[in-house]
Amino acid sequence: MIYVNNSATTWPKPENVYQQVNEFFRNSALNPGRSGTSSLGISPVERKIFKVRKQLADLIGTKNYAQIIFTSGATHSLNIALKGILKQGDHVITTCLEHNSVLRPLKKLEKDRDIKITVISFDQQGYISPTTIEKAITERTRLIVTTHASNVIGTLVDLKKIGQLARQHSLIYLVDAAQSAGVFELDVKEMGIDLLALAGHKSLYGPAGIGALYVNPELELDTLIEGGTGTNSLSVEQPLAMPDKYESGTLNNLGIVGLGAGLEFINQIGMEKIREHELDLVKQLLEGLQKINGIKVYGPAVDKLRAPVVSLELTGMSAAELGHLLENKFEIRVRSGLHCAPLLHRALGTEERGLVRISFSYFNTKKEVEFILQSLAELAFRLERRQENE
Repeated sequence: MIYVNNSATTWPKPENVYQQVNEFFRNSALNPGRSGTSSLGISPVERKIFKVRKQLADLIGTKNYAQIIFTSGATHSLNIALKGILKQGDHVITTCLEHNSVLRPLKKLEKDRDIKITVISFDQQGYISPTTIEKAITERTRLIVTTHASNVIGTLVDLKKIGQLARQHSLIYLVDAAQSAGVFELDVKEMGIDLLALAGHKSLYGPAGIGALYVNPELELDTLIEGGTGTNSLSVEQPLAMPDKYESGTLNNLGIVGLGAGLEFINQIGMEKIREHELDLVKQLLEGLQKINGIKVYGPAVDKLRAPVVSLELTGMSAAELGHLLENKFEIRVRSGLHCAPLLHRALGTEERGLVRISFSYFNTKKEVEFILQSLAELAFRLERRQENE
């Protein structure tokens, strides 16, 4: 099987992820703050959690490791951020590139708190213009929220420029880095990012069910849930100290360990090497697709402002049928449909038929890309012959 649905979740994982999760689960997967203080109990677990928290802080360019909150994933992180920062009647600016993990919480807040939402579309090259965002700012604007990389067309958003204008206008900037962390450099201070949502199971190579949220220490967010933290248990009030304030309930220790192993893999290989490899595969794919009749590709050309994601359609065949044939005839796992990005598909005019998405990880190869191209060429040829005989 050729797996090219890495924007949904990376697979396979690095071998050290499997090994470290297995070893931790068998030998020391105890509950921090709730398992005593013996040498087999809390100390090793807490040390491991601290280490991974610091690894994430290093990844995003901050020394404030206590401002890293562990969550169940990017969706959880975005809900904490959006529902914790937006108040009654606030105005928020977002983009048509966003995933439903941003759009649906905003829609709920529109109903519950009467927030106002402005959606910025992309330009002719598929990019979001910071100037257009700035023109949308009003006196009620409190937050700008953007993805870093589109999970459909691969467009990268210029975080630094948007972060600069957010600071100029005293606005909060929230970034969804689910599709970019581990492939593209992130620096919350340099880029002016106040809130950064991360998914552990995508390009950070961790297991499912783990994510993180960075919170600027100058911000105060309302809590999404309250409960036991294993600290200050005599008080019935939610702790105010970070990160306990936002980490109620038992942490996903296995996920944290797996995420740490994924981060070790990225550091070992090097982010630049990972990025270059994945974009080389994108370049090979795009060049090959140009030679196949009936294939239309959506998104920008290969350059520094592009993620390793390619979405396409074969004229005369639905995305669902194309995805089905690729999987069942050629054993190529892609993602067909709307990719939880309804506004983007509406802007592209593909909301009725969807697209087929191919997304790479470090473990994909040029040989696999060759086979994908051969398979698409065969399907395009068969479709053309079928249409001629109708």
